[in-house]
Amino acid sequence: MENFRKVRTSEEEMPLPFPDLPPDVVEMKVKEGSKIRNLMNFAMAQMELKGRRQIVFSGCGRAVTKTITCVEIMKRKLGGLHQVTKVRYKTVLEVWENQDPPPDGPAQNLTVHKNVPSICILLSRDPLDPNQTGYQPPEPRHEAGEDTSGSSAKGLKRPLPPPCEELLPKKLQVQVSDSPRGSGTTAGHL
Repeated sequence: MENFRKVRTSEEEMPLPFPDLPPDVVEMKVKEGSKIRNLMNFAMAQMELKGRRQIVFSGCGRAVTKTITCVEIMKRKLGGLHQVTKVRYKTVLEVWENQDPPPDGPAQNLTVHKNVPSICILLSRDPLDPNQTGYQPPEPRHEAGEDTSGSSAKGLKRPLPPPCEELLPKKLQVQVSDSPRGSGTTAGHL
């Protein structure tokens, strides 16, 4: 593969794995090079300003992590969103061109079919079927006066204790010996 360079990549188009979506649903196709800020600005404008009820985020390969990040940001900013996640594989076609073709023949191309993981996440303001695979209910919203330092579904949240004096660093003590045998330095304890 050292004499080949990638000249084209294309993904197979697949329908969204969610039945009964409105025809005008917004699909955010997240790519590896997509900027999260740009994706979120557009998605938030669709949900808040245009009053959309549902939005779909999709990504494959290295964009899966970025897709999940966008969904989590949106869920925190808007709150009360129902979620359905579908994971599948998508075929990606890569065309590689030979940089060092044989002198008596045409340049050869190599076509590689890759199966890469893909994720589609539906976020909805309206309730979704809780029995379908991949469903997550909205996280409960905390009221303004509610104590959030107690336990939650994600784990125990508590403030850190004040630091103990014996754990605080003490000044490093350095002694230089004048004796001919001990020409090195010795350090005291921390």
